[in-house]
Amino acid sequence: MIGVPDGDSLVVRADSRQYRVRLEGIDCPEFGQAFGKEAKQFTRATAWGKSVLITSHGTDQYDRVVGYVRLPDGRVLNAALIRSGLAWWYRRHSQDREFERLEAEARAEHRGLWSRQNPQPPWRWRREHPRQPTR
Repeated sequence: MIGVPDGDSLVVRADSRQYRVRLEGIDCPEFGQAFGKEAKQFTRATAWGKSVLITSHGTDQYDRVVGYVRLPDGRVLNAALIRSGLAWWYRRHSQDREFERLEAEARAEHRGLWSRQNPQPPWRWRREHPRQPTR
């Protein structure tokens, strides 16, 4: 793993190529949201410089590999982010019932973003805060 653009994305090197990876089934807060920076820091602290195993289910519209990231200790990074309260289970793109259970547990224990009264999901936040074109 060689880069962490945000909480739910990585850049990895394999076979002398770089790949952008989008963590499947989760959505982390954006940088303008509460816990957006913490999600990125968690991902960096957990995976930086480590050899990871990616189970991919294809690519997305931005040509990122979409998949689960298994860490050297056996944990799945996607699940660890939800368990820590730093990501939503992305129901629209995932049927993973383990993610559903982990999110319910994090909510019940008020971990991370669930410590806030009404955290706004990042997919709604992005609709309300469209990116401005760069010049």
